[in-house]
Amino acid sequence: MSSTPTLESSLKKLQCHFTWDLEPSKSKLTYLKDALGDISTDEGNVWLGPIYNLWGFIQYQLGSTEEALNLFNRATETFQRQKNADEGPWLMVNFGNLAWLHHLQGEDEKSRDYLSKVDALMRNFPAPPEEELHPEVCAEKAWTLMKFDKEKKLEAAELFQRAIRMQPDTVEWQSSRAILSAETFKDNIKKLRADRLETLRSANERDPENLYVAALHLEARAAHGEQIQDEARELVEKLKEKPANSYSGISPLLHEALKQTQYKRSAAESLTKNIFFKDYKYDSSEINKAISLWEEVVAAYPESSLEDTLTLADLYAKVDEERAEQIYNALLERKDLDPAEKQMLYNFYAKHLYFVKTKNRSSIEYHMRAAEIPEESKYRQKSIRELKKTLKRNKDPELCREINELLTKLNVQF
Repeated sequence: MSSTPTLESSLKKLQCHFTWDLEPSKSKLTYLKDALGDISTDEGNVWLGPIYNLWGFIQYQLGSTEEALNLFNRATETFQRQKNADEGPWLMVNFGNLAWLHHLQGEDEKSRDYLSKVDALMRNFPAPPEEELHPEVCAEKAWTLMKFDKEKKLEAAELFQRAIRMQPDTVEWQSSRAILSAETFKDNIKKLRADRLETLRSANERDPENLYVAALHLEARAAHGEQIQDEARELVEKLKEKPANSYSGISPLLHEALKQTQYKRSAAESLTKNIFFKDYKYDSSEINKAISLWEEVVAAYPESSLEDTLTLADLYAKVDEERAEQIYNALLERKDLDPAEKQMLYNFYAKHLYFVKTKNRSSIEYHMRAAEIPEESKYRQKSIRELKKTLKRNKDPELCREINELLTKLNVQF
């Protein structure tokens, strides 16, 4: 009898990128690959080993097995060099990745070799009593989840908390937990509770070189009414001193994004909120200023946020309908959007067709396209609500029949 089932069952028990249910869209993979490729390989970057591990996994998912192996090996060398030791618990995830990669390449003997190395590490560096994972594994998994999937940030926060409880003096873990606590309230940081503000303050004191923590702390303090202009200017000067590809160790290109786009994004978001307010008094110069800011933000990494590009299109619709239509058409032609992203796009475009182009029938068709995608999301629900409204106000019997059929098929009560 083949031993492959036994090997596969052992691989599935490993803690590594191949077992963490990381299922990103193609666009997310491409964005992360480009972002990680721009990161500085400065030895002072405490997250360099996890970066290579994540980068290798992404390369494998994109079909580049050879590059994945190269990056996993670089992760091994980086951990050993930075820790000044040939083995330690920080290699468990890395060796797990290598065990999986060799198995997927059909090299089961090499896979078993790495499995045995993981087993040895777990014996030599066991997790604390009553804990399933070693703190180093907890921390790397948390660091990965906070980059990979917004929906998994709560899990990442819990993992960092567990890691810190087991190993409380690791500064970079404290900083990452503080960032997660603050980013939950990024859209309205004034709501940041006092305990989370204190977590940010403490992280900033412990890790003064982490400029992203410093920026979040300043933003939170300003939102609570403090005068931080002088400190903000000092922070900007520090950012100017950093090389273009420096990396704080918190998330891909966060440092660079902070330096080049954070303030532009904040200004763009503020202007946009005002422009889309229902009582807005039309001002083309203000709209063009918002467009210019969003153009710079989107140009930095075009695939980083579909919603940013959609916001840009809706702003253009107020001053240049042709350009707005060009942006929407380019997005509609993309083949790499996942189901939830398609729902978002169809919902936005449906509203564009209704309010800007006054094409009511076409608008309904795109709401139907968003609704019929079998993926639960807020944009699907928004489109379903619009379809229900249409049934009440539209007198076209054929259109109402089509909507009725769709909602019935979706088991939606109306």
